[in-house]
Amino acid sequence: MNRIDRLYAMREELRRAGHTGRTAEQLAAVFEVSLRTVKRDISTLQQAGFPVWARLGRSGRYLVDESATLPPVTFTPTEAAALAAAVEAHRGQPFDGHGRAALTKILNVMEPPARDRTARLTRRIWTNEDGTPHGSKRVRTAVESALEQRRVLALRYRDANSEVTSRRVDPQLLAYTDGHWYLIAHCRLRQGVRWFRLDRIEHASATAELAVDLLLEEIGQPPQTARPVTSSGAGDVCDATPHPN
Repeated sequence: MNRIDRLYAMREELRRAGHTGRTAEQLAAVFEVSLRTVKRDISTLQQAGFPVWARLGRSGRYLVDESATLPPVTFTPTEAAALAAAVEAHRGQPFDGHGRAALTKILNVMEPPARDRTARLTRRIWTNEDGTPHGSKRVRTAVESALEQRRVLALRYRDANSEVTSRRVDPQLLAYTDGHWYLIAHCRLRQGVRWFRLDRIEHASATAELAVDLLLEEIGQPPQTARPVTSSGAGDVCDATPHPN
């Protein structure tokens, strides 16, 4: 678990603990880190504005203000089954592994009767894989990481003419169109925005260099049917026509 994920998980652990709180030793055991790391993480959360404080004394522990504690999120069997169907339909595509991890967390915290009802329902939902490759898992993982952390991506790319080139790109978007997933990025070799089909990326690795963000209007005009993967439904997605590489 990287530090960003651990900070988020520690915050949620403290929220769930409520007025009971957690000792430094308990947090260290949960996240398999040292007491020194726990204290450093707590300090980082405090500096970021999260209302966590330390209760001193023999029973000392970390607590959060009641206003910051939230009731547990619950899912009905039909809601969980809907998520399971969506995750299964997304098999082998970008963020597939993260979706499966999230679904596992949801199922693990459901009450046994609800989890059993979910299992019975999902057995009555069938999907059919089309066999379309969307790049290797290693490539997808590197692309996901670079896009999330806003890092320059080093690629070895095979174009439609089977010409292989090495590129350094600033990742901007992931887009699905015409049966293929594309990484839309600013290519430093071509000095412009290019579309890279994921199944044609032979190798990808995120670098330590921060990527440059482009305004969406610099990337292209999305088609009228395009929409972002967000609950708000606002914002642009991608250019309607892939630009030659």
